[in-house]
Amino acid sequence: MGINKDNDKSVLAAGGKKKVLIFVVCYKAEKSIESVLERIPRNIWENENFYTEILVIDDQSPDQTFYIAENFSRCHPEWNITVLYNPKSQGYGGNQKVGYCYAIQKGFDVVVLLHGDGQYAPEYLDQMVQPILDDQADVVLGSRMIRRLDALKSQMPFYKWLGNGVLTFIQNRILKSKLSEFHSGYRAYSVSALADIPYEHNSNDFDFDTDVIIQLIGMGRRIKEIPIPVFYGSEISKVKGMKYAVCVVRSCLLSRVMRLGIYYHPKFDYEPESNYHYKEKFGYPSSQQYAFDQVKPESTALDIGCGPGFMAKKLASKGVKTTSIDLRIQEETKKNSWKYIEVDVDKYNFDDDFGKIDYVLALDIIEHLKSPERLLRVLRERFSHDAPNVIITTANIAFFPLRIGLLFDSFNYGKRGILDMDHTRLFTFSTLTRTLEINGYEIIEKKGVPAPFPLAVGEGWLASFLLWINRALIFCSKRLFSYQIAIVAKPLPTLEHLLENAHNAKEHKLSEGVQEGSSD
Repeated sequence: MGINKDNDKSVLAAGGKKKVLIFVVCYKAEKSIESVLERIPRNIWENENFYTEILVIDDQSPDQTFYIAENFSRCHPEWNITVLYNPKSQGYGGNQKVGYCYAIQKGFDVVVLLHGDGQYAPEYLDQMVQPILDDQADVVLGSRMIRRLDALKSQMPFYKWLGNGVLTFIQNRILKSKLSEFHSGYRAYSVSALADIPYEHNSNDFDFDTDVIIQLIGMGRRIKEIPIPVFYGSEISKVKGMKYAVCVVRSCLLSRVMRLGIYYHPKFDYEPESNYHYKEKFGYPSSQQYAFDQVKPESTALDIGCGPGFMAKKLASKGVKTTSIDLRIQEETKKNSWKYIEVDVDKYNFDDDFGKIDYVLALDIIEHLKSPERLLRVLRERFSHDAPNVIITTANIAFFPLRIGLLFDSFNYGKRGILDMDHTRLFTFSTLTRTLEINGYEIIEKKGVPAPFPLAVGEGWLASFLLWINRALIFCSKRLFSYQIAIVAKPLPTLEHLLENAHNAKEHKLSEGVQEGSSD
């Protein structure tokens, strides 16, 4: 939606003050909008510490809401009021998206969401704004449930009170948060915090507010709650309780499931790029823990695609000499590695001097390569003399949620997990086994790895329970229920190796014959 810059009051000089936008969302608010604007405290309109603008956006109301708000603006030229109108209804959430876009484009520091139906008290605006201006919070939520019994005493219907409490409890458990209420529409945001989240992908309905909180919690933003009184207007009646409850819980769950890489939505794509890959996964059943358990103390290991070097650091506790290989080796990896090599694995021939290698670790790397077959051939040619255990882990494209998704025509790449956008190859147990065998490897062990639930839902009883369930299902069918595939294989001797062995065996046999003859 374009903004009329010719009538833009926000470009007035703010004299170096912080800029606060009071954003009033409206729909069918002709009876209340004027009262809401009049109730905005004088110290908000005229403040020595910050510049204030009021933005009213009417979401295509069929009544006189827009005209009443516009007339109020004209009658009060001393106040900075901008009134806009959506020519097509955007919904409760969609209307907010337009207003937050305005706040970001105009360089405001704080934006406060206020409802045009009078549901939330404008008299609390200073308490909403000040913690953000003082850099004590990134978000301020007006909560009706900090003192829960007061809400009931203020005539909040019992079913709303109970539903609010139950939903908030569930959301806190899923998101590992401690909010007293998720469902208040009275909220103030640091505009820079809003600019850092993909709110444009959020719901256009009433669950937009929950989507924003999920994103801000995920970004680690500071959230402060203040108690506010309870009022009800016509807008709240438009919320369909069961549909709303399902939507907000679904969003919370999917934001966690996305961490497993079996679902993707851009509204949950808010983590910094560096956080998407390379998470340490020790202490519970995982690909890293499986590989670590396989390696014996005081041995030597080659870690291909080492990333941040979690494995080298962990193996050092066993006295293992690790050679780390990756395109870029981080400083922490260098400290914990016996040797390190910066190289493109897709092109590397492993012609350096490694000494005898007992283990080759290729953890979550072959799916990123243009040709895993080339890597397997080079490793066999280079290390078949040492006969190391080659430990390979990769995502299982046959994981049952993906199969179910395919059944419903869903196949979404994301930034993490099985359908990582960086993956160039996908494997099942049978395809990986066949790839190893036709490239000259003997399979020693195949194991299914459960989903990394501690990364998705945090460590605790829930993650432990989900891991237990997943492992039980893997026992029934590892092909169907394994999130990752783990295989231990040995490179078979190459023909050159066999020919060399034949020459060496001949010399050995001849020397044995000479010794037997001399003894006779």
